[in-house]
Amino acid sequence: MTEAYLPLTPPLARSGLRRVAHRRSDDAWLADAWARARVLVVDRDHALARGDRLVLLTPPAAPAGDRLFLGEDDEGTPYFAVLAPVADEPGTTRVTLREVGHLLDDLESALLVTAIALRVTANGRTIWPRTDPAVIVLVHDGVPGDDGRCLLGHNVAWTGPDWVRRYSCLAGFVEAGESAEAAVVREVAEEVGVPVHRLRYVGSQAWPYPGSLMLGFTAEGDPGRPVRVDEAEISEARWFSRTEVRDVLEGRRDDFGLPTGSSIAHFLVMEWLAGRA
Repeated sequence: MTEAYLPLTPPLARSGLRRVAHRRSDDAWLADAWARARVLVVDRDHALARGDRLVLLTPPAAPAGDRLFLGEDDEGTPYFAVLAPVADEPGTTRVTLREVGHLLDDLESALLVTAIALRVTANGRTIWPRTDPAVIVLVHDGVPGDDGRCLLGHNVAWTGPDWVRRYSCLAGFVEAGESAEAAVVREVAEEVGVPVHRLRYVGSQAWPYPGSLMLGFTAEGDPGRPVRVDEAEISEARWFSRTEVRDVLEGRRDDFGLPTGSSIAHFLVMEWLAGRA
């Protein structure tokens, strides 16, 4: 399985969408673009999909609602989002970015993540909310092969049925006046009490829950150091071998879970599993 895993960037990191920001203030151009656009209907963080493709409508078929210009594709086709309720239709499913972000192509994943991230004010003005930088790190022991281990934690907020046994990478927001690298060292020390070194930046991912830019790293730590969790944020953390992680991914065990496929956390775990950390 690991030999076939060859992604180059995290999910949602590539974009097939040209944002053409200079068009956003050109009302005449936007009116013309709407008439020939493809339209994505978004209900908070839900949209409709048919298999691994988003449902895109023609303007006459789109419901009433706030319009958001998203950008163009390489052929110059404009794309808009309309904020309106969506309901299952025959052959379609209500989906979220978490569920399908890693399955969509570069254009449609960019459409969905942008539409979710944008906001409209009470007077109808589209705004681009502030993006908050956050670091996320896969801590590992630097050991190659099946005996190599990584350190994952379970967040205290993960209490839902699908999350109660899930473990993921350690993460946190970059504080004022702090570099991303310093934030990695601090967050790991605060959350699990383990010093780390050999930091390596891997890639970034826009994550609009609510508005973060996730900066992905790997770092090395010593499994011999005691793990002391910050109980306000992490209920449990422990080291997992490559064999354990692979067994979960291939369905040979189910006593713990891993990050969802659309997340950069999943990407970091897979990079480590494939020996590229």
